[in-house]
Amino acid sequence: MKKHILILGGALMQKPAVLAARSLGCKITIADANPGVLCRPLCDRFEHADLKDTEKIIGLARRLSAEEGLDAVFTAGTDFSYAVSRAAEACGLPAHSPGAAKNASDKPLMRSCFKKACVPSPRFIEIGGQYGVSEDAADDKSLKDFLHAAGLSFPLVVKPCDNMGARGCRLVRSREEFAAALKDAVRYSRTGRAIVEEYMEGPEFSIDAFVFDGELTVTGFADRHIFFPPYFIEMGHTIPSCADDKSRLALFKTFADGVRSLGLSYGQAKADIKLTPSGPMIGEIAARLSGGYMSGWTYPYASDIDLTREAVRLALGKKPSALLDARVKVCASSDGSMPVFEVPCKRTCAERAWISIPGTVSEVLYAEKARAVSGVKDFFPRAEKNTDVVFPTNNVEKAGNVIAVAPDYKSASLYAAEAVQTVFLRLQSGKGATKEFLRMKLDTPFPPSAFSLPAEIIEKLNALPQKTDPAASCAKLELLDFLHDYAGATDWNGRTLTETVELYNELCPPSQTGRHLNLKDFWHCLIRGGLQGAVFYSDSNDGELLCQ
Repeated sequence: MKKHILILGGALMQKPAVLAARSLGCKITIADANPGVLCRPLCDRFEHADLKDTEKIIGLARRLSAEEGLDAVFTAGTDFSYAVSRAAEACGLPAHSPGAAKNASDKPLMRSCFKKACVPSPRFIEIGGQYGVSEDAADDKSLKDFLHAAGLSFPLVVKPCDNMGARGCRLVRSREEFAAALKDAVRYSRTGRAIVEEYMEGPEFSIDAFVFDGELTVTGFADRHIFFPPYFIEMGHTIPSCADDKSRLALFKTFADGVRSLGLSYGQAKADIKLTPSGPMIGEIAARLSGGYMSGWTYPYASDIDLTREAVRLALGKKPSALLDARVKVCASSDGSMPVFEVPCKRTCAERAWISIPGTVSEVLYAEKARAVSGVKDFFPRAEKNTDVVFPTNNVEKAGNVIAVAPDYKSASLYAAEAVQTVFLRLQSGKGATKEFLRMKLDTPFPPSAFSLPAEIIEKLNALPQKTDPAASCAKLELLDFLHDYAGATDWNGRTLTETVELYNELCPPSQTGRHLNLKDFWHCLIRGGLQGAVFYSDSNDGELLCQ
C-alpha cells in the first residue's frame, strides 16, 4: 500500500518535497490556502486550508488518518513547522515535539531557551504580548527605560516575533527610527508582537541539518549575502561557505548547542548564524529545511544528495540512508552529548537575486540569454509582464533568482552574476511609482541609487544644465567626461556604468526613439535608477522635468 503524506504548502519552495514524495511512491495530499497553487496538479488530493489555523490542520490530519491512513506530515520553506508537529503528534507520527517546534517558531521563546542554556544569541526584549511592554514604548521615556532594563543600545534590530523572509525586519540606528520600525514589525506579526534585539556584527551563514538518534548531521553550510540597510535583503547565497575550518567547526558547535536548547530531536533544523568579533552567535533556528532555494536546489547541486527526499524518508519513519552513507563526523556539541556530522559538498553552487526599481513591468528582455549563461542550472523570474515591482524591503519582493554551478566558488559566483546582469525588466512609461523613485536625491540612503558615487561627483551631476542636449539626442550616448573614472562602478545587479550606457544605446537608439534628452534629467535617472531609469526616461519622453 502506498504511504500517504500530508504536505503543508504547495508553492515553489514545497515543490521539491512534492517531487520527492512522488519519487518514493507516496500518495500526496497538499494543504494550501491558494486553490491555484503551483503544485496542485502534482498531488493526489488537494485540501483548501489556512495553514495559519493550526487546529484546522490538526483536524485535517486526523480526518485523513481516519479515512485512508496517514504516514507523514511535512513542510519546507514555510512558517508552519509547529502545525506539522501538532498534526503529527495527533496522528501518532514521528516529528519534532510540539514544544520544541514552538520554541523554534516564536523568537522570544527561542531567545529564552538560548539564554537559559548559555547559547550565544542577541540580548532582546519583547514588545506586546503577556510578557512585553506596549507599543507606546516608542515614546522617549518608555523607550529609554525598557532598553536600559534589557541592556540594549543602538543599533538594534526590530522584527516580528513570528514571521520569516525578513518581512518586518529592520535595523534601527536611532530612537527616531524606532517607531516606524516597530509599527512595521507588529504589522507583519500574526500575534501582534515584535522583538527588539542587539545588532550582531559579522558575516552571516545558513546551516541546514537533520536531527535524529541524538545526532546532528549538517546538510548545507552557506555564505549569505545581505544588503540594503536598514533592511536585510538576501541577494543570494553560496554553498559551501568559504569560511575556514576553525570558524566552520565553531559555528557547527554553537548550532548544535542551539538545537539541543530548543529540544529539537526528530526532523530538520535550519540556522541563521553570524560569526561576530566575539565568536558565533545565533540569529535564529527553525524546525524545518531552509527556503530560499538552499535545501531544494543549491545543496543538492553541490552535493549530489536529494536532501528533500531524505527529509521525506525521515518523516515517513525511515532512515535517511543517503546521508548516513556520505556523512563524516566533524565535532560535537559543547557538552559532547550531541555528535555533529557533515555531508560534504563536491562542487560550488551560487544563488543570486535580481531586483527592480518601483513600477510595472512592460517586458522582460534577455531572459533566454541569461538562461544560456555557462553554469546556469535554474532561472526563476518572479516579475513578468504587467507585474508590479518595488525596491525590496524583504526577501519576497525580489524580481527573480538564478542558480549556477561550478567546480569552485569564484566561477559559480561569476556565472550567477553574469546571468543577473543579463536579464532586464523594462518598465511601463509614465508610471507614478517609477517617477517618485527617480525624483529622489542621488544620495538617498534608502532606497539607494543604482550607482553609489562620491559627493563631489553628485554635485557635478546636480549642476548639469536643465536643457536638451542636441548631440545626445541624435548620437550614441557616451559617458560624461567626469564619470570616466567610475566607468567600472556597478549597480545593484552588478551591471557597470559602461555596460549600462552600451545597453541603453541598444535599447533606445535615437533613430528609433527620436529621443530628446534633457541632460540633467537623463543622467539623474540613469544614476538613480540604472538602466531601468534611463530607459524609463527615454520611453516616457513627455518633456516633464523630473529634477526641477
